[in-house]
Amino acid sequence: MTGLLFDILPPTAPNIPGLQYLPDFITAEEERALVKIINQQPWLNDLKRRVQHYGYKYDYKARAVTADSYLGPLPDWLMPVAQKLPFKPNQAIVNEYLPGQGISAHVDCVPCFSDTIASLSLGSGAVMQFTNGQERHDLYLDPRSLIILSGPARYEWAHAIPARKSDVVDGFKIERIRRISLTFRTVI
Repeated sequence: MTGLLFDILPPTAPNIPGLQYLPDFITAEEERALVKIINQQPWLNDLKRRVQHYGYKYDYKARAVTADSYLGPLPDWLMPVAQKLPFKPNQAIVNEYLPGQGISAHVDCVPCFSDTIASLSLGSGAVMQFTNGQERHDLYLDPRSLIILSGPARYEWAHAIPARKSDVVDGFKIERIRRISLTFRTVI
């Protein structure tokens, strides 16, 4: 190890049944194209972070999705990613996280969404924390990586992105920049 940033070992997913971590799920070129298109779409400012909803709008206050929240099919520009997933999503949320922003520990709405959820990280990496009671595991989500949550990882483990401006990975401090997550789900 030379102490340079590129010496950081690729993250290994914690041993949580139903958690899959897929680094380099898309190319850097695909990432740039997605970010460019996302930047051209309208944002909602209902939360402490900006979001975009596709397929169905999720009601954060009611923690629900209803038939009248249908927005139409997923846009064409999301389909190259959606078609690579091991399930057929009909809902996507784009979340923007600026340095210092995060999302508190949660399990995605059980009566709203099916048993598999996927999230793609664009721009910055970030540590995602998984908790189940007193047990906690951290996983650094590299840019362009995909995580898939199903089974116990979906239903028994809460996940969060701590609100901070940097993460420490293998002893190295990594400053966060703007991170965009694309979360794909199937409304039931």
